[in-house]
Amino acid sequence: MTLHTLVAAAAALVASLGLRAELPTPPAPQPSRTSALAAWKQGGSAFGIFVPSERPMNATDASGNRLPPLYTEGGAHTLGSNPLLDYLFLNLEGAYDAASVKAMVTGLSHLPANARPTLLVRIPTIEAAGVDSTRARVKAVLAMGADGVVIPHVRSAVEARTAAGFFREAGANVWTRANPKGTIVAMLMIEDTGAVAEMNDIAAVPGYSLLSCGVGSLTQNMGGREKAADAEAACQRVRDVADKAGMPSMMTANAATLRDRITRGYKGLLLQGATAQTDSLIRVGREAVGRR
Repeated sequence: MTLHTLVAAAAALVASLGLRAELPTPPAPQPSRTSALAAWKQGGSAFGIFVPSERPMNATDASGNRLPPLYTEGGAHTLGSNPLLDYLFLNLEGAYDAASVKAMVTGLSHLPANARPTLLVRIPTIEAAGVDSTRARVKAVLAMGADGVVIPHVRSAVEARTAAGFFREAGANVWTRANPKGTIVAMLMIEDTGAVAEMNDIAAVPGYSLLSCGVGSLTQNMGGREKAADAEAACQRVRDVADKAGMPSMMTANAATLRDRITRGYKGLLLQGATAQTDSLIRVGREAVGRR
């Protein structure tokens, strides 16, 4: 007999005796834990956040130099313990830091294997870091235990083939439509007009998991805020091309855009902030896609 049935039976007994009593309210159902990779394998939607720095904003050292972001094992464990988060997006595009990856992996490792979010690490661009450095970073991030690597600003189909090759060279078991039992997420991002023009060829490159569009960077590349609508439309075309190729797409979302992103078919919803407001928004999103 369930708790709700017991409460109902108790209420009926109290009523039959003509008594008044305050009965306990059954606890609200808790969200079920899943990882982003598990959700995507089932064709579902996954919700995650940018991993927030634990250092106060604009913190400086004694000389007034701005300090870099801070990510710790404890912070990773706290984030990973939130069952609403299907994935964590560690953004190291601006400054790669192996110690941050290691701290995140170690913190999450203290959670049961079936109760961890997917950890995705965004590294610097191939253009900025070079092919050899990017290859080495993909291998290192995966060797440390991250669940996936995000390569931003992929500029062409040629560069997409190079990027997909990094995972193959690292010996990664990448999840793709052709390899449904894969365990690693390889994500490439289109964020420039040149890449938008080659989106079909980029989507046709084998060996990676997600093709996503960076709407903020693309907006700037197209000319700024007045081109925001054009960038949104281009990102939608990227999503459609990716979907046809059997790949999900990730997109940033907030209170104003979440429902629209879901309606438009984005399967990775990326939010900002480890806050109660973000949790509430994720609950709204989960309900919209039919998840408890």
